[in-house]
Amino acid sequence: MVEQLFGSKTRVKLLRLFYSNPNRSFYVREITRKIEEQINSVRRELANLLNIGIITSDTSNNKVYYEVNQKYEYYAPLQDIFGDTKQRRKVTKAAIKTEGEPVTIETDEEKSDLRALGNVEVACFLGQFTRDETSGVDILIVGNVNHNAVSKYVTELERQEGKDLRYTVFTLDEFRYRMQIKDRFISNVLRSKKQVLVDKPGLLNE
Repeated sequence: MVEQLFGSKTRVKLLRLFYSNPNRSFYVREITRKIEEQINSVRRELANLLNIGIITSDTSNNKVYYEVNQKYEYYAPLQDIFGDTKQRRKVTKAAIKTEGEPVTIETDEEKSDLRALGNVEVACFLGQFTRDETSGVDILIVGNVNHNAVSKYVTELERQEGKDLRYTVFTLDEFRYRMQIKDRFISNVLRSKKQVLVDKPGLLNE
């Protein structure tokens, strides 16, 4: 039904990828691997989405990266269609207008993966995921978690992404204390561009 409405299975897959991963950017071969479509079809639909203004692109390290345009005038209604049903209501006007503002999007698959780690209060992708090295880390996890499970989670992500990932884990009390004393690392994390997977206490919006 959705494919018929939007005219292309590849286009629908792209929209789901981008709207499920705000603030994340992808290069063409990474996209083809994630949505399992032919590269020529992907290139054609990326050009269409760029032309409309739904996505943006820029070049880094001789690669063209694409990400969803949160300033696009129809961003909110498109997220109603392609974003996660439970989480999309958390997308605020500020998050849509400001590129660096975190947007909480947690797919069912991500929920399952994170729940396996323990009681995760806060989790986000940054660094290499968003091409913003301000934080100096790629994965942040806050909560009472099993460190062996976290290590396996990161190893699997590294396999999927095809690169080494830096991660850090805090208890909720440690994270709040570091926020209180304006710890430099935490301040950099809060300022950086990120994809928020879960933020139960709302700490990343403070």
